[in-house]
Amino acid sequence: QVRLVESGGEVVQAGGSLRLTCLVSGRFIASYAMGWFRQAPGKEREFVAAISWTGDTYNADSVKGRFTISRDNPKNTVYLQMNNLNPEDTAVYYCASGPKFHWTESSYDYWGQGTQVTVSS
Repeated sequence: QVRLVESGGEVVQAGGSLRLTCLVSGRFIASYAMGWFRQAPGKEREFVAAISWTGDTYNADSVKGRFTISRDNPKNTVYLQMNNLNPEDTAVYYCASGPKFHWTESSYDYWGQGTQVTVSS
């Protein structure tokens, strides 16, 4: 059984930083693409960042220069370092694992339950 568990979400002031963690069990992430998505209140879920099994990364325009995705294969863990946060980053952040390095949700076949990030102004 594949499980993804996110952690690290909390309330932070604008301009602050957070690091989200996604711990995966039941699947060795070294052979899969990993992604982060987010869903703000009243909005559809959107792509944030992805990392391929070779370490290539791709970020949404809205987070370029501020967010960094990384992976630690021996720990079967993926991270999202978020800097210079602003209130528009407030959302539930989801980790996903899948066979295709892409920004579309359909590229990922397993998802976590999400972690809440709230940025206060």
